[in-house]
Amino acid sequence: MLVLTRRLGESIWINDNIKIVVQSLKGNQVRLGIIAPKETTIHREEIYQRIQLENKQAIDLPSELDPMKDLFRNLTEGS
Repeated sequence: MLVLTRRLGESIWINDNIKIVVQSLKGNQVRLGIIAPKETTIHREEIYQRIQLENKQAIDLPSELDPMKDLFRNLTEGS
């Protein structure tokens, strides 16, 4: 892990296209501004973890559509 110290208004760059700027400091909170290409996905960690958990659960759940998938597979293989 790279650990950096930045002051209010200072920034860091990731690659050549993502800039993170310290916008404000309030108590134990830091407000960050992120400038990145529109196609870059950015999430707070708790949201990212929830998405990962939901994706894992979706993969692990038996699908009610499995019989339909098998039927479709059989129909398309028979053509």
